[in-house]
Amino acid sequence: MQNEIPLWTPSEEARRQAPMYAFMQACNERFGLSLSDFAGLHAWSIEDRESFWTAVWDFCGIKGNRGERALVDGDRMLDARFFPDAELNFAENLLTESGEGDALIFRGEDKVRDRWSWDRLTATVSRLQQAYRAIGIRKGDRIAAMMPNMPETIACMLAAASIGAIWSSCSPDFGEQGVLDRFGQIEPKLFIACSGYWYNGKLQEVSEKVAAITSRLNTPAVIVPYAGDAPSVAAAVPGSKTLDAFIAPFPAKAVEFVPLPFAHPLYILFSSGTTGIPKCIVHSAGGTLLQLVKELRLHCGVRPGDKVFYFTTCGWMMWNWLVNGLAAGATLCLYDGSPFAPDGNVLFDYAQEEKFAIFGTSAKYIDAVRKSGITPISSHDLSSLRLMTSTGSPLSPEGFTFVYDGIKSDIQLASISGGTDIVSCFVLGNPLSPVWRGEIQGPGLGLAVDVWNEDGKPVREEKGELVCTRAFPSMPVMFWNDPDRVKYRAAYFERFDNVWCHGDFAEWTEHGGLIIHGRSDATLNPGGVRIGTAEIYNQVEQMPEVAEALCIGQDWEDDVRVVLFIRLASGVELTEGLAKAIRNRIRSGASPRHVPAKIIAVADIPRTKSGKIVELAVREVVHGRPVKNREALANPDALRLFDGLEELKS
Repeated sequence: MQNEIPLWTPSEEARRQAPMYAFMQACNERFGLSLSDFAGLHAWSIEDRESFWTAVWDFCGIKGNRGERALVDGDRMLDARFFPDAELNFAENLLTESGEGDALIFRGEDKVRDRWSWDRLTATVSRLQQAYRAIGIRKGDRIAAMMPNMPETIACMLAAASIGAIWSSCSPDFGEQGVLDRFGQIEPKLFIACSGYWYNGKLQEVSEKVAAITSRLNTPAVIVPYAGDAPSVAAAVPGSKTLDAFIAPFPAKAVEFVPLPFAHPLYILFSSGTTGIPKCIVHSAGGTLLQLVKELRLHCGVRPGDKVFYFTTCGWMMWNWLVNGLAAGATLCLYDGSPFAPDGNVLFDYAQEEKFAIFGTSAKYIDAVRKSGITPISSHDLSSLRLMTSTGSPLSPEGFTFVYDGIKSDIQLASISGGTDIVSCFVLGNPLSPVWRGEIQGPGLGLAVDVWNEDGKPVREEKGELVCTRAFPSMPVMFWNDPDRVKYRAAYFERFDNVWCHGDFAEWTEHGGLIIHGRSDATLNPGGVRIGTAEIYNQVEQMPEVAEALCIGQDWEDDVRVVLFIRLASGVELTEGLAKAIRNRIRSGASPRHVPAKIIAVADIPRTKSGKIVELAVREVVHGRPVKNREALANPDALRLFDGLEELKS
């Protein structure tokens, strides 16, 4: 057996102190149940969704009028409505505290430090709310932002939510066309941008880009001071004001929180857009709030005053996830810039200094730290840290081991997976169950997650499609400009009728956990056998000679052959001996079917702005098909490395 002993098991004391345990006991008392473990709690949460989500609302102290009905048309995925009589305001539920205690702590590489109290945050939201209304922004209008993950961004979002405006954001490293491909579809009434930003120690100018974007969007702009000179940037952008000038006429007063329906639109998020114009995914205020409060309070155990950190940009849904920590009374620790500037210790220095309780990051970051030789377990005091979360791509078994050997031995490690589509997680950690090497702990409460084969039958310890068989609150309200829901239906419900098919290739484990084997649209099919790309990466990326890998299936002689591209470590060359070692490693660690027919060294591997490698875009280039939206990539020039390769012609 591969995993005979768990990497971590909660003590009985820790289990009983977890908010999830208190929630379970409250449900037992309220509904006459006898739940005692996570499996039982999860089973009940999907059998009686009305009682479960009502209990989440009450236990987590959601502010608003819940109404009598919890779920209408719950048996129809596309028509289900949660809390159809409810009214609430998202911003009111996040501005939970007052006083001089820290609400937000900010680090911009090694250039900027800032701290915002709850009172400062609320006062800024008040002034922004008044300024928005003064320029005519009303309920349902869109506000778009190209901003770093900094306090002003959160204040701008909360002010939008307070009046029922719809928020959409991306990071400032997006190119002009990438921004327009997103925001051009939603016609914002206001564009918010920073004055510049730092990355890897270098000042990045934005004035020309902001001027071009505002001209094309035909919208006024607000320039937020950060890097560079905000008044100079504002002067270069017609119709713009600095943030200070925008809110100057308005003194702080009590924030007015407009009561809104549960399903009122809150966010517009965007699909990665690596194979076409990004889809505009609209999420509701109530569904987002309830789902993410459940994840942060119950699954992550966040308590008032906890320091919660996630390494994310404003172009990744993990930013939307992170800000909900305010609803749990947590202090959010924000970071903008390179996680290796000035060196690879910067985020662990931050964690030690501010005493993070929760440290969230990507699987790629954990692997990069492992390969760098940094061992925070011996160099940093991380005694306050009780949970580390990882997402963005599957965390390898070796990544799990490194967290316990190299970062902290007594910690809950939660690999989590969901996405922009649901602005949350389908599968994630929980504080009541053990952590097994290479496995996600389990499904989210209230989510009827399963794994189905191609015939639509549930399977155990066998790979298949990750599905959700019952409606849940954080399903999108709609796609923008999709009045008949044709795009929405095609995205999730074409494969299985009335069942959400998420597009992940997954497997239940013997422990009741899950393994994600990669995106199912990137699954390889040599000889008709489905293979997840993550299974190959888990082997080859552990080799010190390989910095990073990307795998595709190439159409070849009426079949598909596996092609492995590798970015080598500095000073390493792809010799016949190394290629043989890679094949042997894959053969013994995965299976003979996983062994690539071709191994090709490349100088770079294309990835999205949030760091995800883009197998589909590379597959298109290899097959001579156009990649429609290169602006979605952080390094679009890397795609040229895969065009017309001689090695793939024989």
